[in-house]
Amino acid sequence: MSIESAKAFLERMKNDEDFRKSAGEIATSEERMKYVKGAGFDFTMEEIATLNDELSDDELDAVAGGVWGIHGRGTI
Repeated sequence: MSIESAKAFLERMKNDEDFRKSAGEIATSEERMKYVKGAGFDFTMEEIATLNDELSDDELDAVAGGVWGIHGRGTI
C-alpha cells in the first residue's frame, strides 16, 4: 500500500472518464475498493484521506465526481 498508488489512482480518476464512471457506478465501498485494487491500485483509506487534505474542493469534485464520499473523508 502506498501514497504513490493513491496519487496514481486520483490522477486516473481525474483523467479517465470511463474509469471514473465505472468506479462511481459501484454501489458499495467494499466493491469499489475491490474494483480499484483489481485495476492495480493499492492504498489505505488513511493514505487517500491524507491526499484529500491536500486537494481543493474543485480538485476533489473533478476526481470523485461527488460519488465517493471523499469530501467527508469517509469511504471510497
